[in-house]
Amino acid sequence: MSVRGIRGAIDVSANTAAAIGEATTRLLVAMTDANRLVAADIISAFFTVTTDLNAAFPASAARALGWHDVPLLDAQEIEVPGGMARVVRVLLHVDTALERSQIQHVYLDGALALRPDIVQR
Repeated sequence: MSVRGIRGAIDVSANTAAAIGEATTRLLVAMTDANRLVAADIISAFFTVTTDLNAAFPASAARALGWHDVPLLDAQEIEVPGGMARVVRVLLHVDTALERSQIQHVYLDGALALRPDIVQR
């Protein structure tokens, strides 16, 4: 087993707790499914949100998925002119047997445009 980082992002439809929670849940499920992970494989998760999202903590969605003993951190992205609005990003640190080249980074919906170079379709 090795420690690997997995990136992901999703754009959120609105600055509401429900929209942030739904989008974050969708992203985390897609990331764990794509990389064949279970909660016990997750070492930690670092979430960021753009400055226009402040209605909820994305980490709350991870807790709702049962990630109770996983260290989670929420932070705000720097505001870059012209940057994509309403985005939740996450960096998962995981224990996995996957090689670096096998890791599937997950960018959903409009966030696909952020990193088309690393997204496996």
